[in-house]
Amino acid sequence: MRATAMLRWALAAVALAALLSAPPAAAFYLPGVAPTDFGKGDDLMVKVNKLTSIKTQLPYTYYSLPFCKPNTIVDSAENLGEVLRGDRIENSPYAFQMREPKMCQIVCKLTVTEKEAKELKEKIEDEYRVNMVLDNLPLVVPVTRQDKNTIAYQGGYHVGVKGQYAGSKEEKHFIHNHLSFLVKFHKDDESELSRIVGFEVKPYSMKHQFEGKWNEANTRLSTCDPHDNKIVTNSETPQEVEVGKDIIFTYDVRFEESDIKWASRWDTYLLMSDDQIHWFSIVNSLMIVLFLSGMVAMIMMRTLYRDISRYNQLETQEEAQEETGWKLVHGDVFRPPVNSDLLCVYVGTGVQFFGMLLVTMIFAVLGFLSPSNRGGLMTAMLLVWVLMGLLAGYSSSRLYKMFKGSEWKQITLRTAFLFPGIAFVIFFILNALIWGEKSSGAVPFTTMFALVLLWFGISVPLVFVGSYLGFKKPAMEPPVKTNKIPRQVPEQAWYMNPLFTILIGGILPFGAVFIELFFILTSIWLHQFYYIFGFLFLVFVILIITCAEITVVLCYFQLCSEDYNWWWRSYLTSGSSALYLFLYAGFYFFTKLQISKLVSGILYFGYMLLASFSFFVLTGTIGFCACFWFTRLIYSSVKID
Repeated sequence: MRATAMLRWALAAVALAALLSAPPAAAFYLPGVAPTDFGKGDDLMVKVNKLTSIKTQLPYTYYSLPFCKPNTIVDSAENLGEVLRGDRIENSPYAFQMREPKMCQIVCKLTVTEKEAKELKEKIEDEYRVNMVLDNLPLVVPVTRQDKNTIAYQGGYHVGVKGQYAGSKEEKHFIHNHLSFLVKFHKDDESELSRIVGFEVKPYSMKHQFEGKWNEANTRLSTCDPHDNKIVTNSETPQEVEVGKDIIFTYDVRFEESDIKWASRWDTYLLMSDDQIHWFSIVNSLMIVLFLSGMVAMIMMRTLYRDISRYNQLETQEEAQEETGWKLVHGDVFRPPVNSDLLCVYVGTGVQFFGMLLVTMIFAVLGFLSPSNRGGLMTAMLLVWVLMGLLAGYSSSRLYKMFKGSEWKQITLRTAFLFPGIAFVIFFILNALIWGEKSSGAVPFTTMFALVLLWFGISVPLVFVGSYLGFKKPAMEPPVKTNKIPRQVPEQAWYMNPLFTILIGGILPFGAVFIELFFILTSIWLHQFYYIFGFLFLVFVILIITCAEITVVLCYFQLCSEDYNWWWRSYLTSGSSALYLFLYAGFYFFTKLQISKLVSGILYFGYMLLASFSFFVLTGTIGFCACFWFTRLIYSSVKID
């Protein structure tokens, strides 16, 4: 033992010495998001991303529509999170040179076929947006808010718009074929190098005209010619989507020096105009926590202290028999519940979820999962989930051994396959629906294989390792002995009905998080950035406290009513908040979203069902662990004859 301790001290000393001797870094940048410096005239690579719509929630690749293509289409390398999000980043024919403005640059001329015209009209009808990327910055459209004289930014520009010609009532579809780009840069005072800090566009629909024969290199447009001071500034003569008609794609690019530094370039994207609502959410949640904490304090300090003192001062058996309350069920309170195996599996999975969320949120709060690292959050969550299989196996086997279980391999297999199996089946069905719509959001076979490999190759073995370690340890002994014959539970009052208390118990945990939940749903389904992880971490802590306290309060009332069946009820009490989450998701669908397609609706409710099930496992485990700690605490404090 002494040699082991000395070895640990030696390793710690070496690690500390290595840290102290490391040279100080000039600046700290996360991998893959270090700044790029551009000199005047340097080529800027404009890349295109998926087409997105809040109406259908089905992304498509940029080149699925008749847009101008480069000579060779090159796919960018994407991480696991990007693929799962449906991102498909490719090169584009738009060519910029740093700080060299261009006007009325012709990209190409296309003749629209019947099939292409139909696809364009469908995408315009569904309000699809085109997403582009420059130096890892997404393209935005500046929009002046009506209520304020401030500018808001919307991600990507619309493929086109619906409108009417003057004097006509028939609606036509017009494509945005002229893009006026603005690249903002921050120039270094000491050198001529610059860094890109903004990428904006104003889209226009313009029916271009030209004289003579078409020659892409030499043709001059009569509708857009900088030599004649003809610049596109409006869409008064729009380009209609018609079969067999030509569409000429053009663009302008301007460069503007900005005071925004590279480190702050994401601030405009992440600018939250509703911080006050978040603070209101925190205060609202804290009021619930204070209320519950007061109740728990009253139970722990006054009622329990009085009960324990009175129970410990009882002198005769007759006095003990006259007493009522939670002490009377001491011989049954730790009796293993019905379906104890399943409870162990759910608790193990909940611990896995808790560990994943805690670790991911800490990394996010520290800034390691910034939006500049596209797909980083989803990738991190998946990898941490897989690694947390160790905790899932350990906690489920520890509880299983306490219930006098002996088939630890069986419980391990159920822990490793129950929740991931359900999630995979739902995901596979939804992915098949997306595949049927020929959307880029469909996960490719190779990625699906990678997910299965993570599950079977890393997660399952780690669950077995954790389970083996947990089962090797001595079983947790209850503080009181369990009677051989179960005690009869007296008839309960209506307000102690299990269904009633379970449904009541879920309201407060949901109430503590539902305001923040609105912003999370908005970021997912309305394609907005979510980067207020500081608020989210506070709400997560409040959720933990609320789940624990409401379960402890209701568990105490249940034991005082001489009902000792608390195991499953403690799990379901806080876990029932998932029911309210799913109901709120339905309310959000009908009030905030404009989804009209059946497939899109199935996708929404499918994913929200999976999210609600995950929330049930998480909150249920928090409530169960709190109640388990509480019962062990109070029954270890009284003298049992």
